[in-house]
Amino acid sequence: MNQTSQNIISKLSELILGKDEQLKLALCCLLSKGHLLIEDLPGMGKTTLSHGLANVLGLSYQRVQFTSDLLPADITGSSIFNTQTHSFDFHSGPIFSQVLLADEINRASPKTQSALLEAMEEGQVTVDGTTHTLPEPFFVIATQNPLHQSGTHPLPESQLDRFFIRISLGYPDTEAEKSLIMSGNDRAFKLEDLSLALSSEELSELQKQVMSIKLSEPVVQYIIDLVSFTRDSGEFGDPLSPRASIALGLAARAYALISGRDFVLPDDIQAVFGPVAGHRLNVPCNEQISVVESIFNRVPVPM
Repeated sequence: MNQTSQNIISKLSELILGKDEQLKLALCCLLSKGHLLIEDLPGMGKTTLSHGLANVLGLSYQRVQFTSDLLPADITGSSIFNTQTHSFDFHSGPIFSQVLLADEINRASPKTQSALLEAMEEGQVTVDGTTHTLPEPFFVIATQNPLHQSGTHPLPESQLDRFFIRISLGYPDTEAEKSLIMSGNDRAFKLEDLSLALSSEELSELQKQVMSIKLSEPVVQYIIDLVSFTRDSGEFGDPLSPRASIALGLAARAYALISGRDFVLPDDIQAVFGPVAGHRLNVPCNEQISVVESIFNRVPVPM
């Protein structure tokens, strides 16, 4: 594994026990300049992961708890009349941070959810006709509860498509859970002890390196074959778009970089396909593995 990536994942694994693959995918998302969706039951470590990622990378961090009465201005900020200058002054909201945790995003109304659309796509927000640029890097980590839980509003397809990768942390293994029980608490208390793994300049350089990773013609064709299957098989009401194809190529490059290679293998495509494609295909998290394996079994791997 790439030494810098190993260092980041090693530090995060002190917080999130036994979930190295999910941590690798979260880092893959950040290096690809995408946004991360974590879908899981409460108490799985979603918030701890997002806060830990910001701490390890030395990024500014804000958390917004999404509720049914949250308004778009509570996220983006608003213009307030200044009685001294007789003009409106913009007061920025929590979205003006490098890492924004949108906690339980599907508990807010669709109107409030949509407040993130422009920010996630263009790195800016427009309030009262004035456009404000967001800091670099800008990384949204959203958590959501399974849709069968009460008080949730499904994210629309346009919102889901803004998320580069969806992961689920799942239950810890037996040894990890034993460690949690013995300590008597979760690992959030270790957040303050995390040391920086790299500077913002080094992070920017890693993000640039992603595009230098080689995608061979057979690997590109494999991406096209997988995407075409979702369109031609008739099994999916929402087949993958060209944006998803681009995301698969980027994610595979980032995954290869983290793995310490300067070229993409079909294995990299398979590692990122489910997290990149599952939510875009409207496949529930608990069905993603079986659906993805079914696709892999019917789309030949290039030799």
